[in-house]
Amino acid sequence: MPDTLSNWNALPPAEAATAILPCNGSRAWAEQIVALRPFATPFDLTCSADIIWRALPGQAWQQAFDSHPRIGEHKAKLATEQSLQWSAGEQATANPNDAVKAALVAANQAYEQKFGRIFIVCATGKSAAEMLAILNQRMANDPATELREAAEQQRQITQIRLRKWLGTST
Repeated sequence: MPDTLSNWNALPPAEAATAILPCNGSRAWAEQIVALRPFATPFDLTCSADIIWRALPGQAWQQAFDSHPRIGEHKAKLATEQSLQWSAGEQATANPNDAVKAALVAANQAYEQKFGRIFIVCATGKSAAEMLAILNQRMANDPATELREAAEQQRQITQIRLRKWLGTST
């Protein structure tokens, strides 16, 4: 078992929740994952993370969404310092030119007006143009479909961040 996981398993609940919170951003998710400790393996943790995430109510999902900066930005409503660092790394390959930056700003505003939250996409490995295309495609979704898609993107982001946090590739 990696040291991070064994050390985290031994933390008091409040400290453990604070330590894992940047992986997702939802306090309810962090508290529920902490309540299931100890985890024997990273795989057990990541599987449990998915199960908990999918069962959370919409307001817990929204709290996680609020921990992300908009695509192309570096601040967020409820971000931790660690989650902002991870977001910057996840968006590092985006490298938009001025036209794509302007299009992203406009598309983000349209998305927020339609859905009432920022656009969430698992940005790892995607260019700014790819993310803009995904955003434009998802604008055709109805609110319920888009909420499920945003939640799935958040789930993928959480899995990547859990692996970074654990220092594993599993």
